[in-house]
Amino acid sequence: MAAKFELKKSKNRKFFFNLLATNGQIILTSEMYEAKASAINGIESVKKNAPDDGRYERLAGKDNSPYFTLKAGNGQVIGQSQMYSSEKARDGGIDSVKANGPVAVVDDQAI
Repeated sequence: MAAKFELKKSKNRKFFFNLLATNGQIILTSEMYEAKASAINGIESVKKNAPDDGRYERLAGKDNSPYFTLKAGNGQVIGQSQMYSSEKARDGGIDSVKANGPVAVVDDQAI
């Protein structure tokens, strides 16, 4: 399977996307957007910013589980990862976004 962005509409009629790695696992989830065009702009921002290591913030949740966010040039969070079991696993997730984000195709399921 090729890496892809799944663009979806939530039950509350907002739009969001997930970036899936080649193994089908979700590696990045966006915020909710009011408009489909805004979600598409978010995907383009991931494609642009994913290769830049400086755009990633490496964080820990309340239970100290590592995760990361990807930020745009203006500092706004574009997407957030799942919680990982270790910093090494989180860093692998970042590497996956760096590799897959710029080349992933868009699967529009928000029709």
